[in-house]
Amino acid sequence: MMSDLKTAVVAIGGNALLRAGEEPTIENQIKNVRETAKYLAQMVKMGYDIVITHGNGPQVGNLLLQNEISKETVPPMPMDVCVAESQGQIGYLLQQMLTNQLRFIGIEREVAPIITRVLVREDDPAFKNPTKPIGPYYSKDEAERLMEENGWQMKFDEARGGYRRVVPSPEPIDIVEKKSIKRMVFGGDEQSTIVVASGGGGIPVVNQGERLFGIDAVIDKDLAGCVLASSIDEKFFIILTDVPSVYINFRKEGEKALESVTLEEIKKYQAEGHFAAGSMGPKIKAAVRFLENGGEKVLITSPENLIDSLNGYGGTYILQ
Repeated sequence: MMSDLKTAVVAIGGNALLRAGEEPTIENQIKNVRETAKYLAQMVKMGYDIVITHGNGPQVGNLLLQNEISKETVPPMPMDVCVAESQGQIGYLLQQMLTNQLRFIGIEREVAPIITRVLVREDDPAFKNPTKPIGPYYSKDEAERLMEENGWQMKFDEARGGYRRVVPSPEPIDIVEKKSIKRMVFGGDEQSTIVVASGGGGIPVVNQGERLFGIDAVIDKDLAGCVLASSIDEKFFIILTDVPSVYINFRKEGEKALESVTLEEIKKYQAEGHFAAGSMGPKIKAAVRFLENGGEKVLITSPENLIDSLNGYGGTYILQ
């Protein structure tokens, strides 16, 4: 990578695609992606070459539900294929909205989604302990039927009062298409391509001999984004979420927004239990791993605060 380039991998959270409580209609998704694309376009205008990665929770969940509803008429697709389908769907929306926003501010750039496979280990302990909930909620009778018919594992969600399918969430170890992604972004052309990659954590694949096989699993999107950034030798990793900064004592007495912290400081806060597993925890885990693997800085903020944060006003920077 050329040292004088301003570059970053940007991981977009689920709120950039669908807000809490919204119906997962195409109109709502287009509205939200268009809004996020405004901030990404401004980042490009600032001189950044970027790789974008994203979540796919509601979208892949709906594809799995469509499979279940129509299985007597249309053969259902396995999970790895559904992840690929969601990558195409969301990648297209990002491609279309970002291209339009760039043109609006006078910039002509190609935006190219890549169907991305992420390598995991076949002997990952996660395969013996599925924990990642996916798809819709079921009654006890429905859950028992699906477990018997499909061999699924189901767990009861006390908060929602229903059963959900759970699948393994193995650790990502490499990006299969990393050379193509790096070449498209950092190949030395006058105008590099804006790449959308590793959507939804990527399509999980394992090596069996000389062949790759897709598996039923879901990779954490932030960890996959971290591996994506490291695999293309990127030094700046941005995680966009639904809060403007990382907080300690979040929503408790003594709540405090972190502005700029070192890797060792964030690891201390992590060990003290400040970052919940279901919210900021995975993002901090990904940030720590990125920096430990040679990254130089991480920015965690919201899409609305992205440009201010890049200009030094807001957000949380984690540095070596």
